[in-house]
Amino acid sequence: MNTPQPELKRELGLFRSTVINMIDMVGIGPFVTLPLVIAIMNGPHFIIAWFAGALISLIDGMIWSELGATFPKAGGSYNFLNESYGREKWGKLMSFLYVWQTLIQAPLVVASGAIGFAQYFAYLVPLDEIGKKIVSGTVVLLLIFLLYRRIDTIGKISVLLWTGVILTIGWIIYGGLSHSNLTGYSLISAFDGITIDHLFFAALGQACIKSVYSYLGYYNVCHIGSEIKDPQKNIPWSIFISIAGIALLYVTMNVCVVRIIPWQEAMHSEFIVSLFIEKLYGERAAQIVTALVLWVAFASLFAVLLGYSRIPYAAAADGRFFKVFAKVHSSKNFPHISLLFVGGLGFVFSLLFRLADVITAILAMRILVQFVGQAAGVILLRKRIGKNNLGYRMWLYPLPVIIAILIWLWIFISTGYEFMQSGLIMIAAGIIVYFGIKWFSGRA
Repeated sequence: MNTPQPELKRELGLFRSTVINMIDMVGIGPFVTLPLVIAIMNGPHFIIAWFAGALISLIDGMIWSELGATFPKAGGSYNFLNESYGREKWGKLMSFLYVWQTLIQAPLVVASGAIGFAQYFAYLVPLDEIGKKIVSGTVVLLLIFLLYRRIDTIGKISVLLWTGVILTIGWIIYGGLSHSNLTGYSLISAFDGITIDHLFFAALGQACIKSVYSYLGYYNVCHIGSEIKDPQKNIPWSIFISIAGIALLYVTMNVCVVRIIPWQEAMHSEFIVSLFIEKLYGERAAQIVTALVLWVAFASLFAVLLGYSRIPYAAAADGRFFKVFAKVHSSKNFPHISLLFVGGLGFVFSLLFRLADVITAILAMRILVQFVGQAAGVILLRKRIGKNNLGYRMWLYPLPVIIAILIWLWIFISTGYEFMQSGLIMIAAGIIVYFGIKWFSGRA
């Protein structure tokens, strides 16, 4: 007789699910991309890229909220694409392509955070390239160890990590606001003298790749939908609270930093936050804030790996991926095989790749199937089941969907030919594998 598999339990309320979202969003991203965004925009108006990133996240968050509240299951986009395009038709292909790209993209996200962690760690302890690889690999292994437990325990750990996130950014903001404006920078001056032309939009597109990367994670609650209480209410609220809160923190933090360090200098710094605190409080304080930045980076990776580990599980539990990934730990009730796979591949990638390329590759690989695919899927879903059967309905439909598709295509083009090509090749390979499996199964 087969022993029934344990099921995931709904044990996360609004506060803890929002916390998990926020610590996913605030990882190493804003600290390593802040100077990159300034350099791309090459002027005081770099802050526009951070406002644009927030707006893009808010519009796309409406799509995630509608889908997440309607299908509150583990796996997020896997289920959304499956249901939107029809479980027995195109939904099979779209959901397969999502899992296909996730096998590479999710470990890349984990690796990007671990690599960024090692980069900032070098401020405290000078490291050569081998030393940085050792640090990044160790971070991933520690994450796997901490996530190898029950979801209610993970919720408590998340709150502790979130406290460090708020403390770190709060200190940076306080430092900028409590000291005199040495550079004369303000939000008003940031918009002076802007020339709106094709060069501006080209630069903004490049900068938004970095800023949007720092906002990614507002949807993480959808990946653990099976473990959220009252999901029709808590999933949308968690998404919108996360985006609003993090946008406020990011914009304020950027303004505070360039109030003390001229943007011309900030754009060349690898440890911009450490330099900022060093100027205000000295070297010892800079070391402390660097340690807190590392805390924030680790907290984000914790949430990232938690969410992504549920995706292969969801596909396997649905009978569309290797059965071994559907296994749930007998006593701790979490998908342990899926966690070990995503974490293990993330460990390998953290030893192989560079941060700058990984950030762009992550977006290029995801945009067409996941972000554009989901937006178009909302239209199909509403036609199939009707708006009254949705768990949540977005505002001003269909305007957010149309805007989201256009924006994501703009960002995809902005990644450049090489990364666009790699994203398209990944999709093409997935299509070949999908139909190859179908052909082989039909002949078996």
